[in-house]
Amino acid sequence: MGSIKLENVSKSFGTVEVIPPLNLDINEGEFVVFVGPSGCGKSTLLRLIAGLEDVTSGTISIDGQDATEIRPARRGLAMVFQSYALYPHMSVRKNIAFPLKMAKLDQAEIDRKVNKAAEVLNLASYIDRRPGQLSGGQRQRVAIGRAIVREPKAFLFDEPLSNLDAALRVNMRLEISELHQNLKTTMVYVTHDQVEAMTMADKIVVLRAGVIEQVGSPLELYRQPANKFVASFIGSPKMNFIDGEAASKYQAHTIGVRPEHLRFSRESGPWKGVVGVAEHLGSDTFLYVTLEGGEQFTVRTVGNAEFHHGDVVYLSAEPENIYRFDENGLAIK
Repeated sequence: MGSIKLENVSKSFGTVEVIPPLNLDINEGEFVVFVGPSGCGKSTLLRLIAGLEDVTSGTISIDGQDATEIRPARRGLAMVFQSYALYPHMSVRKNIAFPLKMAKLDQAEIDRKVNKAAEVLNLASYIDRRPGQLSGGQRQRVAIGRAIVREPKAFLFDEPLSNLDAALRVNMRLEISELHQNLKTTMVYVTHDQVEAMTMADKIVVLRAGVIEQVGSPLELYRQPANKFVASFIGSPKMNFIDGEAASKYQAHTIGVRPEHLRFSRESGPWKGVVGVAEHLGSDTFLYVTLEGGEQFTVRTVGNAEFHHGDVVYLSAEPENIYRFDENGLAIK
C-alpha cells in the first residue's frame, strides 16, 4: 500500500504553466523528498498528489487506482503542513483524535489509536496538555500524530520543520526518519533544504521551474549530478565552478569541484588565489578563496588549517573529483 504514479501531470494557473507535463513513480514504503529553490513547484506538486489542487492534465494513480478525480478525503493520504493547525482549546488527546471523531469511530478504537500514536511520538506524558503549553517540536509531533491515527497509504509533508529553530529542526529530522523506519509507510516530503533531503530521503526529486531535473538516491545525485544545476544544489557547501580557458583544458565549458575535494598548498597548484575569510570551526575549516580569474572558491578541510586573510594559496583536485559540463550545463561523462 502506498505506491503513487504520476503520468504526464501538468498544472497551469490561467495561462501560466507552473508544472509542465511530468512523470514520476513513488514506490511503496519509500521516503521521497521534493527539493528545489523557492517557486520551483514542489509544494504545488505535493498538493496535486493530495488533491488540494486540480491537475490541468495527466493522471495520478494511488496503489494502481486512478485517483485524479477522487476527493482529497477519499485518497487515503494524510498531509502535515508547515503550520501546525492545531485547535488551541483542545488537549493533545483531542487534537490527535479529531479526524477519528469526524470519521465516527467508536470511542474504544479512538482511544487505542490515540494512545498508540502518542506512545510512538513520545507524547504520552503531554496527552492532556493544550498546544499553548507545548514547544514547537512537540506541537509538530501532535500534528504528525493526527496524521498517524488515520493509518494513511502515504504521508505528505509540506516543509514541516521550517517554523522550528536550528536545534529543533535536527531533532525533528531524526524523529521523522525514525518514524519512517518504524511505520514503513510511504512518505513524500517537501523542503528547500538540501541537507534535509540528503539526510532523510531514499529518493530525491530535484525540481526547477516545475521541471524534474533529476531523480535518484542522495549519493547518486551527489556523485553523478545530471547537470550543473543539480551539482550546485546538492552538497553543502555548494560546488565551485570555473568557466573559460581553465575549463577548456578539461574539454569542458565549465568544470566543478566540491569544497571537500579541493587540496591546498602554499607552494604550487593549478589554481592560485588569495584567502578572504577563514572560518575555523574546530572539526572543519572553511576557506573562501578568490582565484586570479575572479572566481570565488570555498575550500573545506578537516581540522584547523593555518590560513588567514590575505594568504596566498594554491588549490588542486584529483581528476576523478573534477566534474565537467557542456555549454548547456549538462554533465559530460
